[in-house]
Amino acid sequence: MTTLQDPPRTGGPTGLSQTADGRPVPTAWQRARGRLGRADARLQSRLASWGAALAVTLLALGMRLWHLGSPRRFAFDETYYAKDAWGLLNQGFVRDYQDRIGGQDINDAILDGRTQGIWGDGPSMEVHPEVGKWVIALGEKAFGMDPFGWRISAAVVGALMVLVMCRLARRLTGSTTLGCLAGLLLAFDGLHFTLSRLALLDIFLAFFLLCGVACVVNDRDWYRARLARLVGDDPRGASSFGPVRGLLFRPWLLAAGISFGLAIGTKWTALYPLGAFGLLVWLWSAGARRSFGVRWAVVRSALVDGVPAFVHLVLVAGVVYVASWSGWLAHADEYERTLSSTQYTGFVKENPCMVGSDGERTSDNESDDSARWPTATEADASGLGEVVQSLRSLWYYHHDVYIFHTHYLNCSSHVYQSQPSGWLLINRPVGAATQLDIQPGQQGCDARQGSECYRQVLLIGTPVLWWGGVIALVAAAVLWVGARDWRFGVAVVGTLSTWLPWLQYDDRPIFFFYAIACLPFLVLAITLCLGRLIGSSRRSSARRTTGVIVAGSFLVLVVLNFAYFYPILAYQVIDKADWIDRMWFSRWI
Repeated sequence: MTTLQDPPRTGGPTGLSQTADGRPVPTAWQRARGRLGRADARLQSRLASWGAALAVTLLALGMRLWHLGSPRRFAFDETYYAKDAWGLLNQGFVRDYQDRIGGQDINDAILDGRTQGIWGDGPSMEVHPEVGKWVIALGEKAFGMDPFGWRISAAVVGALMVLVMCRLARRLTGSTTLGCLAGLLLAFDGLHFTLSRLALLDIFLAFFLLCGVACVVNDRDWYRARLARLVGDDPRGASSFGPVRGLLFRPWLLAAGISFGLAIGTKWTALYPLGAFGLLVWLWSAGARRSFGVRWAVVRSALVDGVPAFVHLVLVAGVVYVASWSGWLAHADEYERTLSSTQYTGFVKENPCMVGSDGERTSDNESDDSARWPTATEADASGLGEVVQSLRSLWYYHHDVYIFHTHYLNCSSHVYQSQPSGWLLINRPVGAATQLDIQPGQQGCDARQGSECYRQVLLIGTPVLWWGGVIALVAAAVLWVGARDWRFGVAVVGTLSTWLPWLQYDDRPIFFFYAIACLPFLVLAITLCLGRLIGSSRRSSARRTTGVIVAGSFLVLVVLNFAYFYPILAYQVIDKADWIDRMWFSRWI
């Protein structure tokens, strides 16, 4: 006997809420069926919606390209990633380099245009995967080894992230205006702006994560429309599981798996949102089957939907991740010879370090110097055996990098480190580049008598946006659970999966700008809450007027707040007193 129920013949079951014009809210079955007939309507509005999103994207790109080469120096960790990218581009693996060459600092030599004779023969120990550095290398390939060349990729990716934000928010809200609002909020965030103008990895991580989530959300719509098409108008002949074969291949989930693989290939922290949204995919699929009358849908969906989703997301992401190490694998023998015995290989986890009375770190049997990767002493294999041997070496390399991240830095400290518990409130921004003591008359400094000027790139979010996002996140959690609106779950799960995992690593130096991965979901929470306040009806009403005024006012406040902080985001010369005025809290200094 089938467990699928007949489609309802009325507007909805008893007790279901009504729309703004008094009609009963359609059931999930009817909404899924409705997706089959919306193609023409969507086609008519697609040009306008894409045009608006592209306009916002071009605005964001122009903002990020303006004076992109300033500061003309390596800012913060650019000194690692720009050089790593150059090694990948020219040698296929990250090359070691000298600290000084001919009495000149290597950074100064590179800024003077020198790229030959400064690299070593062996590989360098890189503590992050290579995808982000390959993207940086594309800019260096096109524009050379200079600040503009190693930053242009971040600017382009940052602008593309705004485009994805516009499209994702539009899909979630059905409103082009709200989609553009989300894109503008992201474009005028200080942290997103600065990271889009530096050769750091986190903007690439956030971009690929957002792409993955956007694909997952697209898959939810695709899955329900496909399910409705397979069931047809009379579902009574379906099996107790509902349609299965026609839903085994899910193209949007495949795209999501590729995106998540690229995100993990930039930084490992993308593993957490992959797991979180993988669970959501299963629960959304189960909910879709339940809406078509499948009983025990959560259990049954775990088999017929969970397994294919695992293949599309996890296995595909794994393949993409391993493929991103192709350059490393091709030069595995170099790594086996040079880095198979490091201070991390035989690290003692139980007592990783001690701190002496002077505050300096001291060793306590930190590592076994005789420890080496087993592959380093094995004879070189050939054919398939060589591939397996290289993969084993990559595994041992990952073990060493994991020790570095989770144990070796536990006793270290940094002036800009911050506790992740306060990231969403902007507890400690990071000075990526700072120049002090600029005297009046120098570099356009027009300071008051007896004062001086500063220049700085401060990695700080737009406070109005972030603090408003915290409030919206709480509201989103309430609406997700209380109103059972799945869209708010995207914002909540996205924020928590990119933020909470860092709490377990708060005993090592970590930085506020890692929270860039949380930012898109805070923006989504704000956009969804503002959309909820405005309402779905287009008829003029006090509620709609109030909602539009609140949404417009919030956007204006964000833009004005961004403009106020702009001088310390874009390395502009600013009077010391004006700089101090922007340090709203002592911990920001």
